[in-house]
Amino acid sequence: MAIKPRVFVTVRDTKRALKAKSPYIDGCFEAMGVVGSVYINSQIPSSSGLGSSAAVTVATLCAINDEFRLNKTREEIANMAFEIEKTVQKGRASPTDTTVSSFGGIVLISGGSRRRLPPQNMHLVIGDSLVSHSTSRMVEQVAEFKKKHPEIVDPVLNAIEGVTMSGIHHLNNPRELGRYMNMNHALLEVLGVGHNQLARMVLASRSAGAFGAKITGAGGGGSMVALCPKQLKHRVAQAIEGCDARAIVTGIDTEGARKEKNV
Repeated sequence: MAIKPRVFVTVRDTKRALKAKSPYIDGCFEAMGVVGSVYINSQIPSSSGLGSSAAVTVATLCAINDEFRLNKTREEIANMAFEIEKTVQKGRASPTDTTVSSFGGIVLISGGSRRRLPPQNMHLVIGDSLVSHSTSRMVEQVAEFKKKHPEIVDPVLNAIEGVTMSGIHHLNNPRELGRYMNMNHALLEVLGVGHNQLARMVLASRSAGAFGAKITGAGGGGSMVALCPKQLKHRVAQAIEGCDARAIVTGIDTEGARKEKNV
C-alpha cells in the first residue's frame, strides 16, 4: 500500500546530461531517452524498508514525462519503474512498490497480475529503526536458507501467502487485520529477517494498544508498521520513539504519483 509521505522531484530540460549520484535516476533518463537536471526532496528515509527507491524512480519518470511532454500513461510509468529497479537490483526487485507509488491505494500483486483493492481509512504508525539494511542482501539470505532447508522455508512462504490472502478479506476490520499482521511478523522472524530493534518496536506498539504490528520491507533493520485505533496512534508513536526510533503517523495515500502545484 502507498502511505502519505512523498518524494518531490523536479526535472528541467538541459542541453547536457548531468549525471546523478543514483543509478535509479540515471536509469530513468536512459529509459526516457532524454537528458536533463533533477532536484529531489524526499520525506521518505532511504534504506528503511519503505520503498524510497521505487518512489524516487516513479516520481523521476513522471517529472521527465511532464517536462518533455512524452505522454506516457501511468501504467507505462509503473512498468518502466519496475524494469529500472530490476536492473539496478540485479533481478531481485518486486513490482509491488513501483505499482503502489504510481497508482496509490492498496494493490494485490500475485504472479503477473495486479489488482487494486478497495481503499480503506487506516490509522498507521510507521517506525523507522534507524538501522539501515540492504534489500538485496536480505533477499539473498532467505534464498540461501531456502536452498539449504526447503522443508522449512517452503511451508513458511506458503503460510505467509495464506495469511496475506486471509488478511485481504478483513481490510475493513482493523482488529482482525491486526491479528494477521502479527502472524505475518512471526513468520518473517522464522525466515531470519527479524532484528532486535524491530522486535522491540513491534512489541512496544502492541503494548501501547496497536491492533497489530509487523516488519515492513526486507527486514534486517529498516522499518515496521503498526495498525492502530484512531485514538491511540499518538500513544503508539510515543512507544516507538521510546525505543530510540523515529515514528511517522500516517495513513493510506490513494492518489499515487501526481503533479504538484506551487511546490
